[in-house]
This record gives sequence, C-alpha cells and structure tokens, in this order.
Amino acid sequence: MMQTIDLSYLITPFLAWLLAGCCKFAVNCLRERRLALDLIGYGGMPSNHSAIVSSMVVLIALKEGLDSPALGVATTLAFIVMLDATSLRRHVGRHAQAINLLAAGKQVRLRERMGHSPLEVAAGVLTGGLTAWLVSL
Repeated sequence: MMQTIDLSYLITPFLAWLLAGCCKFAVNCLRERRLALDLIGYGGMPSNHSAIVSSMVVLIALKEGLDSPALGVATTLAFIVMLDATSLRRHVGRHAQAINLLAAGKQVRLRERMGHSPLEVAAGVLTGGLTAWLVSL
C-alpha cells in the first residue's frame, strides 16, 4: 500500500505568514498612502508571528482533535509568541523611540516598530485560524 504524505502541516504556517504579510503590506500602503516598502518588517497589522503559530494550533485542533498532545504543545508555543509580541518586543520598540529622541540628528536610527498591540495580535490569530480552516477543507 502506498501511503499519502500530508504536507498541510508544512504548508499552512507558510501560507499564514504569506497572507498576513500581504495584508500587512496592504494596510501599511493604505495608511501611508504610498508604496510602503520601508515598513516591511516587525510590528503592524496583522501580526505575522501570531498568524503562523495560531494557524498550527487551529490545524492541529481540526485534524487531530482537542485531546491531542500536539495541540497542547502548539497552544503553549502560541501563548509564548503572542505574549512576547505584546510585551517584550513592544517595550523594545518604545525604548527605541526614546533612544532615537535622545540621539536626534545622528545618522543611526533604531527601528521603532517592534511589537504588536492586542488588536494586531488578534488580527494575526484570525488570519492564521482562517488559513488553517481553508487548508483543512
């Protein structure tokens, strides 16, 4: 018998990253009313990191069930990533703002968009969940 290979566990996080990244680029372009290539990176709406980890949580829940040990591991990782995005990385961005103010006029500027608001994380979770649901159909 030939066994089929399920690539959905590899494809889903990549698709979630791609979808969130495209949405983030579109949101940045609309907000800035220009082609915002310089805003590609950390921070913004929706959170790529949250989309990636939540896509795996939802995919595992849909395919393996709510009693799966893998779901517990994925959920734990997702919480760590989302807490990091809304706390540590967000504070790093605020520190960068303060340092940039102190170093006004200097050539080196630190990137200030580092973390995410709870709304940006929630949008990432929604993006990841939707991606996983579509892949599992």
